[in-house]
Amino acid sequence: MQSTLPSLFIVGPMGAGKTTIGRLLAKHLGRTFIDSDHYICEQTGADIPWIFEKEGEAGFREREAKAIAELTELPDIVLATGGGVVTQPQNRQNLKNHGITIYLRANVDVQLKRTSKDKSRPLLNNPNPRAVLQSLFEVRDPLYLEVADIVVETGDGYPRYMLKKIIEALKEKYPEHLADSK
Repeated sequence: MQSTLPSLFIVGPMGAGKTTIGRLLAKHLGRTFIDSDHYICEQTGADIPWIFEKEGEAGFREREAKAIAELTELPDIVLATGGGVVTQPQNRQNLKNHGITIYLRANVDVQLKRTSKDKSRPLLNNPNPRAVLQSLFEVRDPLYLEVADIVVETGDGYPRYMLKKIIEALKEKYPEHLADSK
């Protein structure tokens, strides 16, 4: 598929499928895929739970803001962001100013199902992960909507189906940037 789209940024809560869908989208468009959380780990030589433990959420958010500022400047990428990226105003500004933002919207039930066995999520190391996810959703959903150019509901299909929905939404909203190579 021929594409003159600007860089694509994927936002949404943990468990929405940002990394999985982002990889598929990048492959489909022939672009480089970057996961901001993995990028932060590569830059620091530490994993996210360790950063949270040693520097707290504020320290992590500072590292994340620096990474987002760098990554959103790159051309022709698909970037999957961390779930809390929208909590920082400078990140929202960078996402809005440098590309097309796709919000993978997942309800709390979907998030719980997809994250229940994942021990690498510091915010869910809690006796009541449902309450944590619900609280995060209430705070972050309006922020995701603020930066989103496209909103795609997740949880109702397999990754390839989600990819198809995203491509259709991109073709509908940005037809001048997408042309079938056939």
